[in-house]
Amino acid sequence: MFKNTVTDLLEAALAERSDLFLIDFSIDSDNHIKIIIDGDQGVLVEDCIFISRAIEHHIDREEHDFSLDVMSAGATAPLAHNRQFKKNIGRTLEVRTDAEKIEGVLAQATDEAITLEWKVREPKPVGKGKTTVKKEANIAYNDIVEAKVMIKF
Repeated sequence: MFKNTVTDLLEAALAERSDLFLIDFSIDSDNHIKIIIDGDQGVLVEDCIFISRAIEHHIDREEHDFSLDVMSAGATAPLAHNRQFKKNIGRTLEVRTDAEKIEGVLAQATDEAITLEWKVREPKPVGKGKTTVKKEANIAYNDIVEAKVMIKF
């Protein structure tokens, strides 16, 4: 019952803020609520406060003893939601499928798949030496085992 109440409050808050979306949500046996959110434009501290207040201000602490953590998805956390890909277009990703691991720039993210682009040096078709070739891969979300944004300095 407590989990249903929290779930309803969380869904209502996210419906009010359509730019935010849920990455992970759990409640452990000690009523520790953990919520991880992301947003189409990123997540500000104010966004976490909004979600936190939408939940804790509607639960009676006399009736339920609980703790609540609301946080944004970490920069190094794997991408878990299709909407996260769209906001990372132009950034370098490392994408692992069952067959291979590809590092490339996210060129496109549709509702079904992503497109990665990268350059490799390959032997020239004729003659000696190497030439730079632009490669591209279309990968369906269903085929992605893990995808991470590569932080470059």
